[in-house]
Amino acid sequence: MKISVIAALLLASTILPASAQSGPTPQEQMACRGDASKFCADHIGRPPQMNACLRENKTKLSDSCRKVIESHGG
Repeated sequence: MKISVIAALLLASTILPASAQSGPTPQEQMACRGDASKFCADHIGRPPQMNACLRENKTKLSDSCRKVIESHGG
């Protein structure tokens, strides 16, 4: 259980570009958590690679995650 929580926290911190003016809100993190795990799990803990992966998979993302990525320039 602890490993899942740690993995979720690491994942949530890598969802949006570091260059964004503000970090992702908790709601934005939750919107993309499942998609990031499904399509980009190899990039957890590596924000630039995670963001690139999410942008590359934008057509496969859930509507809510796609909106988050697009709202942050992806």
